[in-house]
Amino acid sequence: MESPGRVAVKWNIEPRRAPIQLSIVVPVYNSEKSLPSLVVRMAPLLADGRGELILVDDASRDASWEAIRKISGEPWSVRAIRLMRNSGQHAALLAGIRAARGEIIITMDDDLQHPPEEVPKLLEKLAEGFDVVYGTPRRLPHSVWRNLASWTTKIVVQRAMGAETARQVSAFRAFRTSLRDAFAHYYGAFVSIDVLLTWGTTRFAAVPVEHRSREVGRSNYTFRTLIVHALTMVTGFSTLPLRLASLVGFCFTLVGLLVLGWVVGVFLLRHGSVPGFPFLASIIAIFSGAQLFALGIVGEYLARMHVRTMGRPPYTIAEEIEATPPA
Repeated sequence: MESPGRVAVKWNIEPRRAPIQLSIVVPVYNSEKSLPSLVVRMAPLLADGRGELILVDDASRDASWEAIRKISGEPWSVRAIRLMRNSGQHAALLAGIRAARGEIIITMDDDLQHPPEEVPKLLEKLAEGFDVVYGTPRRLPHSVWRNLASWTTKIVVQRAMGAETARQVSAFRAFRTSLRDAFAHYYGAFVSIDVLLTWGTTRFAAVPVEHRSREVGRSNYTFRTLIVHALTMVTGFSTLPLRLASLVGFCFTLVGLLVLGWVVGVFLLRHGSVPGFPFLASIIAIFSGAQLFALGIVGEYLARMHVRTMGRPPYTIAEEIEATPPA
């Protein structure tokens, strides 16, 4: 997406000898220490001059942008994008995906949890006729709570995507660049790359790959952030919560009718009313809670509609740098 304040710096802009076949998009956030190792291990994938590495700095608080600027002089294309504010991993990915020029796009984390050596497995599966391939970890490398949150998020994504493969989603993915045409005009404030990909295809697959522990620093995703991300996706890309609210309202209506029938039955058979203020108070509390629950869900949707009507973009580019290999 274009930004009036973007500064573009280009080096060595001579024509390439061959079209780019592979674009590797890496969102970067506070990863100045892991970037040098990532670039070294990425070299075998891009050394033939037919690939490009796209690094998107999501307004890091450390010297990640300075580390990215030093990545030049490589025998393959390096493109760097710095966002003006922290927009989130998926928004940063969207910026990199829209800048990609390869036939196939690979997305992966910046912390080396996704080994670059596993990329050929994704490409082999993609060659079988699929449009999107996820690299699913053979074993989850995180804590119990983090794994539980991740599992919960994947269930929510499955509901939003409507695809069984959604339970195998991962930030380590390969897909055909042509899929981005399906969401070329999407500029909503809430972004989920996995949901957007379903707008262009239903041919998903997954292959088991090695996922390693973070080598430097600590993860920016916690149990809380994953749950918030799941709620954002399900309310931003699905009507499931509204249907759930309707179902809850219908169920409590049935309960109310049953209670009314019981009260009327007691009055007719015993010629008296049902005693007990606690019973009445509990019924009122239950129905009030159901109403507030439904109103809360409607409020979530209204809040997201309000944000979208403001026209706030998912990201804003502050600076872009490109280093291309000589012809």
